[in-house]
Amino acid sequence: MGGLTPGVMNRTVRHLVSDASSKLPPMTTYAALLRGINVGGHRKVPMAELREVMAGLGWSDVRTYLQSGNAVFTTDDADPRARLERAVAGHFGFEVSCLVRTAGELRAVAAACPYPAAELDPAKLLVVFLEEAPPEGHFDSVDAAAFAPDTFHHAGSAVYCYFPDGMGRSRLPAALESLRPKVTATSRNWRTVQRLIELAG
Repeated sequence: MGGLTPGVMNRTVRHLVSDASSKLPPMTTYAALLRGINVGGHRKVPMAELREVMAGLGWSDVRTYLQSGNAVFTTDDADPRARLERAVAGHFGFEVSCLVRTAGELRAVAAACPYPAAELDPAKLLVVFLEEAPPEGHFDSVDAAAFAPDTFHHAGSAVYCYFPDGMGRSRLPAALESLRPKVTATSRNWRTVQRLIELAG
């Protein structure tokens, strides 16, 4: 009688499974940075609820850090940012800009820091993550001397700011925020950036 032997059948099944798996989108670990939530009691997004929303999207290994809207997750979604923004708006009732970076992109941002981060207070070193590439000369109108001793450097998809005396009274963040055309951005201090890199692996 014809037909495949068990050994041949097993090899055929393994080949089919392997071939199908190779065509699946790769699983990627991301960090999501939610902009402008949980500030002064407004636009409240409890982290436990955010984790539930993200898990409901089918994402795995969802973890959050602090209340400022930092989450790490793994998915094969091609556009997790758009899905997350829709899900957050649908659940909480207001729109929130979500900047999404892969683990590799986070590490690249940290590696590109122009300041000696290991020697500085991580609470005084800030990374402003940019969603859109700003036009050439976007920051030229900012008179750096007017904000001394605070300084900033733009590199790629991030702006790095250092506040030797702390950023509590600094006018530099507002000056950067006021530039036009407006660029979607959200800021995290160096300690948070490092923690997200650890969580993302």
